[in-house]
Amino acid sequence: MPGGTWTLGDLTVTRFGYGAMQLAGPGVMGPPADPDAALAVLREVVALGITHIDTSDAYGPHVTNRLIREALHAYPEGLHLVTKVGATRDAQGGWPAAREPEQLRRAVEENLENLGVEALDLVNLRLGDATGPRAGSLAEPLEALVALQHKGLIRHLGVSNVTPEQVTEAQSIAPIVCVQNLYNLAYRQDDALIDRLAGQGVAYVPYFPLGGFSPLQSAALSAVAARRDATPMAVALAWLLQRSPNILLIPGTSSVAHLRENVAGAGLTLTADDLAALDAIGR
Repeated sequence: MPGGTWTLGDLTVTRFGYGAMQLAGPGVMGPPADPDAALAVLREVVALGITHIDTSDAYGPHVTNRLIREALHAYPEGLHLVTKVGATRDAQGGWPAAREPEQLRRAVEENLENLGVEALDLVNLRLGDATGPRAGSLAEPLEALVALQHKGLIRHLGVSNVTPEQVTEAQSIAPIVCVQNLYNLAYRQDDALIDRLAGQGVAYVPYFPLGGFSPLQSAALSAVAARRDATPMAVALAWLLQRSPNILLIPGTSSVAHLRENVAGAGLTLTADDLAALDAIGR
Protein backbone atom coordinates (compact mmCIF):
# COMPACT_ATOMS: atom_id res chain seq x y z
CA MET A 1 0.00 0.00 0.00
CA PRO A 2 1.45 3.45 -0.91
CA GLY A 3 3.21 5.14 1.96
CA GLY A 4 3.35 2.09 4.21
CA THR A 5 1.76 2.28 7.64
CA TRP A 6 1.38 4.57 10.64
CA THR A 7 0.47 3.88 14.26
CA LEU A 8 -2.47 5.71 15.84
CA GLY A 9 -1.94 4.97 19.52
CA ASP A 10 -1.80 1.16 19.39
CA LEU A 11 -3.62 0.89 16.03
CA THR A 12 -1.51 0.27 12.93
CA VAL A 13 -3.19 1.61 9.78
CA THR A 14 -2.24 2.04 6.16
CA ARG A 15 -1.24 5.63 5.41
CA PHE A 16 -3.49 5.39 2.37
CA GLY A 17 -7.01 5.13 3.76
CA TYR A 18 -10.53 5.72 2.52
CA GLY A 19 -13.06 8.44 3.36
CA ALA A 20 -16.67 7.23 3.24
CA MET A 21 -18.47 10.60 2.97
CA GLN A 22 -19.16 10.30 -0.77
CA LEU A 23 -21.12 7.08 -0.28
CA ALA A 24 -24.15 9.05 0.95
CA GLY A 25 -26.55 10.82 -1.40
CA PRO A 26 -26.21 14.34 -2.84
CA GLY A 27 -25.12 16.90 -0.27
CA VAL A 28 -24.11 13.98 1.99
CA MET A 29 -27.83 13.48 2.68
CA GLY A 30 -29.89 10.34 2.22
CA PRO A 31 -28.98 7.04 0.58
CA PRO A 32 -26.79 6.60 -2.49
CA ALA A 33 -28.44 6.27 -5.88
CA ASP A 34 -26.84 2.82 -6.23
CA PRO A 35 -26.46 1.08 -2.84
CA ASP A 36 -24.91 -2.02 -4.41
CA ALA A 37 -22.15 0.11 -5.94
CA ALA A 38 -21.47 1.68 -2.54
CA LEU A 39 -21.18 -1.74 -0.93
CA ALA A 40 -18.84 -2.84 -3.73
CA VAL A 41 -16.53 0.13 -3.07
CA LEU A 42 -16.28 -0.72 0.63
CA ARG A 43 -15.50 -4.36 -0.11
CA GLU A 44 -12.86 -3.30 -2.63
CA VAL A 45 -11.29 -1.03 0.03
CA VAL A 46 -10.66 -4.10 2.18
CA ALA A 47 -9.64 -6.26 -0.80
CA LEU A 48 -6.95 -3.69 -1.69
CA GLY A 49 -5.47 -3.96 1.79
CA ILE A 50 -6.61 -0.56 3.11
CA THR A 51 -7.04 -0.72 6.91
CA HIS A 52 -8.21 2.85 7.70
CA ILE A 53 -11.78 3.92 6.91
CA ASP A 54 -12.91 7.42 7.91
CA THR A 55 -16.62 7.95 8.49
CA SER A 56 -19.21 9.74 10.62
CA ASP A 57 -22.75 9.01 11.66
CA ALA A 58 -23.59 12.54 10.46
CA TYR A 59 -23.04 11.37 6.88
CA GLY A 60 -26.52 10.67 5.58
CA PRO A 61 -27.16 10.92 8.53
CA HIS A 62 -26.52 7.28 9.55
CA VAL A 63 -26.21 6.19 5.90
CA THR A 64 -22.48 5.59 5.51
CA ASN A 65 -22.10 3.82 8.85
CA ARG A 66 -24.93 1.45 8.03
CA LEU A 67 -23.41 0.76 4.60
CA ILE A 68 -20.04 0.03 6.24
CA ARG A 69 -21.71 -2.41 8.63
CA GLU A 70 -23.66 -4.13 5.85
CA ALA A 71 -20.61 -4.47 3.61
CA LEU A 72 -17.92 -5.40 6.11
CA HIS A 73 -19.32 -6.68 9.43
CA ALA A 74 -17.97 -8.78 11.13
CA TYR A 75 -14.95 -6.62 10.45
CA PRO A 76 -11.68 -8.23 9.38
CA GLU A 77 -8.90 -8.18 11.92
CA GLY A 78 -6.70 -5.13 11.45
CA LEU A 79 -9.39 -2.92 9.88
CA HIS A 80 -9.87 0.30 11.86
CA LEU A 81 -12.85 2.65 11.65
CA VAL A 82 -12.33 6.32 12.49
CA THR A 83 -15.38 8.47 13.14
CA LYS A 84 -16.11 12.04 14.19
CA VAL A 85 -18.62 13.81 16.39
CA GLY A 86 -19.45 17.43 17.11
CA ALA A 87 -21.94 18.23 14.35
CA THR A 88 -25.34 16.92 13.38
CA ARG A 89 -27.58 17.46 10.33
CA ASP A 90 -30.65 19.60 9.86
CA ALA A 91 -33.50 19.25 7.37
CA GLN A 92 -31.82 21.71 5.02
CA GLY A 93 -28.62 19.66 4.88
CA GLY A 94 -26.71 22.00 7.19
CA TRP A 95 -24.18 20.92 9.82
CA PRO A 96 -25.20 22.58 13.10
CA ALA A 97 -22.80 22.12 16.00
CA ALA A 98 -23.66 19.39 18.52
CA ARG A 99 -20.99 19.62 21.21
CA GLU A 100 -22.90 19.57 24.48
CA PRO A 101 -21.91 16.55 26.62
CA GLU A 102 -25.30 14.89 26.14
CA GLN A 103 -25.16 15.44 22.37
CA LEU A 104 -21.67 13.91 22.21
CA ARG A 105 -22.75 10.91 24.31
CA ARG A 106 -25.69 10.31 21.98
CA ALA A 107 -23.47 10.68 18.90
CA VAL A 108 -21.01 8.10 20.25
CA GLU A 109 -23.86 5.70 21.02
CA GLU A 110 -25.30 6.12 17.50
CA ASN A 111 -21.89 5.48 15.92
CA LEU A 112 -21.50 2.34 18.04
CA GLU A 113 -24.97 1.08 17.10
CA ASN A 114 -24.80 1.82 13.38
CA LEU A 115 -21.28 0.44 12.97
CA GLY A 116 -22.09 -2.59 15.12
CA VAL A 117 -19.11 -2.33 17.48
CA GLU A 118 -18.67 -2.24 21.26
CA ALA A 119 -15.96 0.44 21.16
CA LEU A 120 -14.95 3.03 18.58
CA ASP A 121 -11.31 2.79 17.45
CA LEU A 122 -10.82 6.56 17.16
CA VAL A 123 -13.20 9.49 17.58
CA ASN A 124 -12.34 12.95 16.25
CA LEU A 125 -13.94 15.93 17.95
CA ARG A 126 -14.93 18.33 15.18
CA LEU A 127 -14.88 22.01 16.07
CA GLY A 128 -15.30 25.24 14.11
CA ASP A 129 -17.84 25.41 11.30
CA ALA A 130 -18.11 24.97 7.54
CA THR A 131 -15.88 28.00 6.97
CA GLY A 132 -13.01 26.59 9.06
CA PRO A 133 -11.65 26.56 12.62
CA ARG A 134 -12.89 29.03 15.21
CA ALA A 135 -10.78 30.12 18.18
CA GLY A 136 -11.95 29.14 21.64
CA SER A 137 -11.55 26.49 24.31
CA LEU A 138 -12.37 22.86 23.47
CA ALA A 139 -12.08 21.71 27.08
CA GLU A 140 -15.75 20.98 27.80
CA PRO A 141 -16.52 18.82 24.75
CA LEU A 142 -13.16 17.04 24.82
CA GLU A 143 -13.52 16.23 28.51
CA ALA A 144 -16.94 14.74 27.73
CA LEU A 145 -15.28 12.42 25.20
CA VAL A 146 -12.51 11.56 27.69
CA ALA A 147 -15.23 10.45 30.11
CA LEU A 148 -16.66 8.14 27.44
CA GLN A 149 -13.14 6.88 26.74
CA HIS A 150 -12.77 5.98 30.43
CA LYS A 151 -16.00 3.98 30.12
CA GLY A 152 -14.38 1.91 27.35
CA LEU A 153 -16.55 3.26 24.52
CA ILE A 154 -13.67 5.04 22.73
CA ARG A 155 -10.10 3.75 22.29
CA HIS A 156 -8.35 6.87 20.98
CA LEU A 157 -9.11 10.55 20.51
CA GLY A 158 -8.36 13.10 17.80
CA VAL A 159 -9.44 16.63 16.92
CA SER A 160 -10.68 18.10 13.65
CA ASN A 161 -11.11 21.56 12.11
CA VAL A 162 -8.93 23.10 14.81
CA THR A 163 -6.34 25.85 15.31
CA PRO A 164 -2.78 25.04 16.43
CA GLU A 165 -3.65 26.57 19.81
CA GLN A 166 -6.59 24.19 20.18
CA VAL A 167 -4.30 21.26 19.39
CA THR A 168 -2.03 22.38 22.23
CA GLU A 169 -5.00 22.67 24.60
CA ALA A 170 -6.28 19.25 23.56
CA GLN A 171 -2.88 17.67 24.23
CA SER A 172 -2.92 19.17 27.73
CA ILE A 173 -6.21 17.35 28.44
CA ALA A 174 -5.69 13.90 26.90
CA PRO A 175 -3.44 11.98 24.48
CA ILE A 176 -4.35 13.03 20.93
CA VAL A 177 -3.36 10.57 18.18
CA CYS A 178 -4.42 12.59 15.14
CA VAL A 179 -5.43 16.01 13.84
CA GLN A 180 -7.80 16.21 10.87
CA ASN A 181 -7.82 19.58 9.10
CA LEU A 182 -8.26 21.06 5.64
CA TYR A 183 -4.96 20.75 3.77
CA ASN A 184 -3.84 20.05 0.22
CA LEU A 185 -1.35 21.21 -2.42
CA ALA A 186 -3.05 24.59 -2.74
CA TYR A 187 -4.10 25.14 0.89
CA ARG A 188 -1.00 25.01 3.08
CA GLN A 189 -1.88 26.92 6.25
CA ASP A 190 -0.98 23.96 8.48
CA ASP A 191 2.59 23.43 7.26
CA ALA A 192 4.12 24.37 10.63
CA LEU A 193 1.54 22.31 12.53
CA ILE A 194 2.23 19.24 10.38
CA ASP A 195 5.95 19.48 11.11
CA ARG A 196 5.31 19.94 14.83
CA LEU A 197 3.01 16.92 14.97
CA ALA A 198 5.48 14.81 12.99
CA GLY A 199 8.07 15.49 15.69
CA GLN A 200 5.56 14.32 18.30
CA GLY A 201 4.57 11.17 16.42
CA VAL A 202 1.01 12.45 15.90
CA ALA A 203 -0.83 11.79 12.64
CA TYR A 204 -2.14 14.57 10.44
CA VAL A 205 -5.11 13.65 8.26
CA PRO A 206 -5.96 16.21 5.56
CA TYR A 207 -9.58 16.37 4.60
CA PHE A 208 -10.37 17.53 1.06
CA PRO A 209 -6.89 16.29 0.00
CA LEU A 210 -7.95 16.81 -3.64
CA GLY A 211 -9.75 20.10 -3.07
CA GLY A 212 -13.13 18.76 -2.01
CA PHE A 213 -16.13 20.11 -3.90
CA SER A 214 -13.80 22.30 -6.01
CA PRO A 215 -11.12 19.91 -7.32
CA LEU A 216 -7.55 21.17 -7.44
CA GLN A 217 -6.64 23.01 -10.63
CA SER A 218 -3.15 24.30 -11.31
CA ALA A 219 -0.99 24.66 -14.40
CA ALA A 220 2.02 23.49 -12.39
CA LEU A 221 0.12 20.41 -11.18
CA SER A 222 -1.03 19.61 -14.71
CA ALA A 223 2.52 20.00 -16.03
CA VAL A 224 3.97 17.58 -13.49
CA ALA A 225 1.16 15.12 -14.19
CA ALA A 226 1.80 15.28 -17.95
CA ARG A 227 5.53 14.81 -17.41
CA ARG A 228 4.91 11.75 -15.22
CA ASP A 229 2.09 10.34 -17.40
CA ALA A 230 -0.24 10.48 -14.39
CA THR A 231 -3.48 12.23 -13.50
CA PRO A 232 -3.31 15.52 -11.57
CA MET A 233 -5.18 13.90 -8.68
CA ALA A 234 -2.67 11.05 -8.49
CA VAL A 235 0.17 13.56 -8.31
CA ALA A 236 -1.63 15.53 -5.58
CA LEU A 237 -2.04 12.39 -3.48
CA ALA A 238 1.56 11.30 -4.03
CA TRP A 239 2.73 14.78 -2.99
CA LEU A 240 0.84 14.51 0.28
CA LEU A 241 2.42 11.14 1.11
CA GLN A 242 5.87 12.57 0.39
CA ARG A 243 5.18 15.84 2.22
CA SER A 244 5.57 14.27 5.69
CA PRO A 245 5.57 10.71 7.06
CA ASN A 246 2.75 11.50 9.53
CA ILE A 247 0.25 12.44 6.80
CA LEU A 248 -2.52 9.87 6.34
CA LEU A 249 -4.75 10.06 3.26
CA ILE A 250 -8.52 9.50 3.25
CA PRO A 251 -9.64 10.39 -0.31
CA GLY A 252 -13.25 9.47 -0.98
CA THR A 253 -14.96 8.06 -4.02
CA SER A 254 -18.15 6.20 -4.88
CA SER A 255 -16.49 4.32 -7.76
CA VAL A 256 -14.44 1.11 -7.58
CA ALA A 257 -12.46 2.14 -10.68
CA HIS A 258 -11.66 5.56 -9.19
CA LEU A 259 -10.64 3.95 -5.90
CA ARG A 260 -8.14 1.74 -7.74
CA GLU A 261 -6.83 4.77 -9.68
CA ASN A 262 -6.30 6.67 -6.43
CA VAL A 263 -4.36 3.82 -4.85
CA ALA A 264 -2.17 3.33 -7.92
CA GLY A 265 -1.58 7.05 -8.31
CA ALA A 266 -0.55 7.54 -4.72
CA GLY A 267 2.26 5.06 -5.31
CA LEU A 268 3.96 7.49 -7.70
CA THR A 269 7.40 8.66 -6.51
CA LEU A 270 7.91 12.33 -7.28
CA THR A 271 11.35 13.69 -8.14
CA ALA A 272 13.04 16.71 -6.55
CA ASP A 273 12.10 18.78 -9.61
CA ASP A 274 8.48 17.64 -9.34
CA LEU A 275 8.36 18.55 -5.66
CA ALA A 276 9.89 21.97 -6.27
CA ALA A 277 7.28 22.79 -8.90
CA LEU A 278 4.44 21.54 -6.72
CA ASP A 279 5.64 23.29 -3.57
CA ALA A 280 5.31 26.62 -5.34
CA ILE A 281 1.54 26.16 -5.82
CA GLY A 282 0.49 26.76 -2.23
CA ARG A 283 3.14 29.27 -1.25
